Amino acid sequence: GRACLSHSEPRARDGRSGEEEEEEEEEEEGRYQLYPGHIPTSPLQKALLAAGSAFMALCDPYRHDMVAVLGETTGCLALPNLRDKMKHHPEGYRILQERPRIRLSTLDMARLRGLPDGSLGREYVRFLENNKVSPDTRMPPKFVDDEELAYVIQRYREVHDLMHTLLGMPTNMLGEVVVKWFEAVQTGLPMCVLGAAFGPVRLSARKLQVLATELVPWAIRSGRNASCILNVYYEQRWEQPVESLREEIGIFPPP
Repeated sequence: GRACLSHSEPRARDGRSGEEEEEEEEEEEGRYQLYPGHIPTSPLQKALLAAGSAFMALCDPYRHDMVAVLGETTGCLALPNLRDKMKHHPEGYRILQERPRIRLSTLDMARLRGLPDGSLGREYVRFLENNKVSPDTRMPPKFVDDEELAYVIQRYREVHDLMHTLLGMPTNMLGEVVVKWFEAVQTGLPMCVLGAAFGPVRLSARKLQVLATELVPWAIRSGRNASCILNVYYEQRWEQPVESLREEIGIFPPP
């Protein structure tokens, strides 16, 4: 009679199950999940995501979700470079090992609020409150195909508000463009370059003049002069005066 296979798992010709073959194919193509929330994508998929997110971010610079996708899908060269800078710096290396996070759950806001005026912690909280922003709005990475590089871009996102604090820039379009020029020079991330180049199209003629003659030259000089912004353990510098930290990093005083 004919053998009945209905109660046994279908096997591939070489003895492996279809599920095992599928998992093996995904591993060969590098399409398996590397960290919670990771979405494996092919180079073509990344290119399509980059093009779509770039278009949406240009139409609406406040679409932080699109800006985040653009950063992840175009940072294949810049992120390893930033990771290497961190690995070769004592403080940066410790950050990579300890993986600190800047979130409301990790910040003692009452303590920071009680620090002296001019300290990093006090001025950071003042920035958050004055601009009605929260560190918890930073999206977790999804499309970076390396667990360590995913942390690097997460760290970049979480120190972005600290860059506003150190540079003395608000969250309006002018302030964001200035910070993007500084970050573009510092990180080399295409997302920052795009924001720095196309962000000014929404500014008035008067603001464009201030940007071109004063703020952009200062941001570029500071970005070139400063040490890597990811090599500072900000959580251990809350008591340090902002002016002192600017000087240590190499950021020139705001114009």
